[in-house]
Amino acid sequence: MRRDIEFDAEGITLRGWLYTPDSGGGPHPTIVMAHGYSAVKEMYLDRFAEVFGGSGMAALVFDNRGFGASDGEPRYEIDPWAQVRDYRHAITYARTLPEVDVERIGIWGSSYSGGHVLVVGAIDRRVSCVVSQVPLISGWHLVRRLVRADMIAAVREQFDLDREARFAGKPPAMMAVVSNDPAIPCALPTADSYEWFTETGRTRAPAWRNETTLRTVEMFTEYEPGAYIDKIAPTPLLMVVAARDHLTVVDHALQAYNDALEPKKLEILPGGHFEAYVGPSFEHASSSARDWFLQHLAPSRVPAPATTC
Repeated sequence: MRRDIEFDAEGITLRGWLYTPDSGGGPHPTIVMAHGYSAVKEMYLDRFAEVFGGSGMAALVFDNRGFGASDGEPRYEIDPWAQVRDYRHAITYARTLPEVDVERIGIWGSSYSGGHVLVVGAIDRRVSCVVSQVPLISGWHLVRRLVRADMIAAVREQFDLDREARFAGKPPAMMAVVSNDPAIPCALPTADSYEWFTETGRTRAPAWRNETTLRTVEMFTEYEPGAYIDKIAPTPLLMVVAARDHLTVVDHALQAYNDALEPKKLEILPGGHFEAYVGPSFEHASSSARDWFLQHLAPSRVPAPATTC
């Protein structure tokens, strides 16, 4: 069962869906979920939420501020720390709902939000379980993987020019999220990014727009969610990593997993970054997350009191 929801995030209204098991009852273990870089909830988050709901859990899915059905200005700007805070607002909202078991809340994120859940899992102890799928680990290191070394200085110059223009009262500069033209600068410069975003936007998510602020890319370079990974414990962490991921590259994820403390588990998908959503790896990714949540969000078993004769 799915219904529309909205909640306040310190003056910004965020909107999404609440999935609950068709069997009713409750309160249920609940998974709080948002999408990654510029994506909106219609881009296959419903598939994951349905898997969780089919296993007796609830799922609260929301659009990030500035995207999709959620409010927020400027539109199409991704401030990672604002998105981290919005996960925490979503948790607070979820805890007010009668369908939600406040002691059994998990968080799920993928790609950019896969990095966010590492941070939230480390700093918010209301979270009982974390699943991080194909996560961003280090903005600084990833930019140097995705952008040619001889272009870094020019990119930084664009950041500075945009900052000066905003100071003078001009609107933030915009750029494409993806492009198939090497001459057009874009935020996610990989062929599979272009294919997935344009196809998924066309078939499933008319609310998605192929634009973001230039400032978004600058904030990306400053974001280091992997620095929090050794602080998540004792909250259980599952990392789902794609073996052929060249967007949020696999070696960064594996290095970060080694830094995480127990309890933790690693699942490796055989494909690339986007196959976790639409390809043969979806069943592997979704079932691994479902099983991890079921294992760690099960009702606590309190021993029956001893009786005396």
